[in-house]
Amino acid sequence: MDWFTAPDSWLGRLIFQRALAGVYLLAFVGAALQFRALIGTHGMLPVPRHVRHVPFRRAPSLFQLRYSDRLFAGCAWTGAMFAAALAAGVGDLVPLGAAMAMWAVPWLMYLSIVNVGQTWYAFGWESLLLEVGFLAVFLGNARIGPPVLVLWLLRWVLFRVEFGAGLIKMRGDPCWRELTCLYHHHETQPMPGPLSWFFHHLPKPLHRVECAANHVTQLVVPVLLFTPQPVASYAAAIIVATQAWLVLSGNFAWLNWITITIALSAIDFTGLAGPPPAAASRGAPLWFVVLVCAVSALVLWLSRHPVANMASRRQAMNRSFDSLHLVNTYGAFGTVSRVRDEVVVEGTADRVPREDGDWRAYEFRGKPGAPGRMPRQFAPYHLRLDWLMWFAALSPGYARDWFGPFVERLLAGDRDTLRLLRHNPFPDAPPVHVRARVYRYRFTTWRELRETGAWWHRTLLREYLPPTRLAETSWSEPE
Repeated sequence: MDWFTAPDSWLGRLIFQRALAGVYLLAFVGAALQFRALIGTHGMLPVPRHVRHVPFRRAPSLFQLRYSDRLFAGCAWTGAMFAAALAAGVGDLVPLGAAMAMWAVPWLMYLSIVNVGQTWYAFGWESLLLEVGFLAVFLGNARIGPPVLVLWLLRWVLFRVEFGAGLIKMRGDPCWRELTCLYHHHETQPMPGPLSWFFHHLPKPLHRVECAANHVTQLVVPVLLFTPQPVASYAAAIIVATQAWLVLSGNFAWLNWITITIALSAIDFTGLAGPPPAAASRGAPLWFVVLVCAVSALVLWLSRHPVANMASRRQAMNRSFDSLHLVNTYGAFGTVSRVRDEVVVEGTADRVPREDGDWRAYEFRGKPGAPGRMPRQFAPYHLRLDWLMWFAALSPGYARDWFGPFVERLLAGDRDTLRLLRHNPFPDAPPVHVRARVYRYRFTTWRELRETGAWWHRTLLREYLPPTRLAETSWSEPE
């Protein structure tokens, strides 16, 4: 069946599979290192409590059947082990069916995690990893050529990622149409990186060029993915280049990296790869052809939902339409904040809290805190608590379910929670009181940076949580 495979695309598949396995590895290691404080048995949003209220059909997961912290850790590290093996190329050394099983294991494991992860896993790139990971199961290994249908489905995913993001920007904040959003974005994005300060201070005309280039990349270039080569390769390369620009300018977990990974699968590497290995030129077994055709038909059928969403004036952002996250809709930054507010959490050992008492700040790993600390690079690693703290500053409603438990664990000196932070200001004994206040942050100017060495300037705005003792931590939304 010569129509079914594209042997010349063997190198593109190899690069895609290795890179995707690397993203899987990061995702599983992050889950293993962070879950106890977030969703563990004694976490802020415990899995056992969650699964009691969510039926299996709505969120299928191994942990619906049984949960323990040891089982979750075993699941995460097993997923990491399979991902590492796939990144090392083990999937190309085994029969086709075994390779498919090897790709199915991390998909099933990560689906189980996402479907009990609650708000900590409510990010678009979780569904994107699952959607692409599902397609990777049917991409074959070195014993056959890459299936053409799956290669086209990967382009379809990439198109929806980029085009959906472009549409939601044009329909959303007027600053995208006015080409002014990047006057603010580098400063107000969820987690600035080490170069974000410099990107923010680029000349405004260049910011306008960035904005215009973004629209071209997201609304025009994706259409070219479905044209013949080499045009499709040029389109994919442009997407890779713009995603690399985003990698340099901020911390977006693995969103940019998995988008780059998908784009690489659309690039024609024939000139670099040489002739395909003999094994990749063999015909695919009939059972594999039937299975891939059935999966392709299923994906196309499920695609009616994201297509309808993209066509809607009320386009939703980052939404799954099925409990297996097989086909999803994507989009980001339909609205750009003009100012940056940060929730600063502090504790004191004073028995009677005073405004001028000895309050010590809890420093987070990634989110802005001390004004003199330069933003760090963490992506593609995902700091989930830091990201949710950004949302908490946007509106207390985003933190209603987990901020109270977070404060409780600080007051109790919970070891797993403190491990999520960069610095524990109370190493000997937990504080007596914890409070939270909202500050307005802005990047310093060139002159302020030279004179003070501070990357941020901040101004106190209001109280977020009044001084609270361990027995008083029932959380209600602040005014």
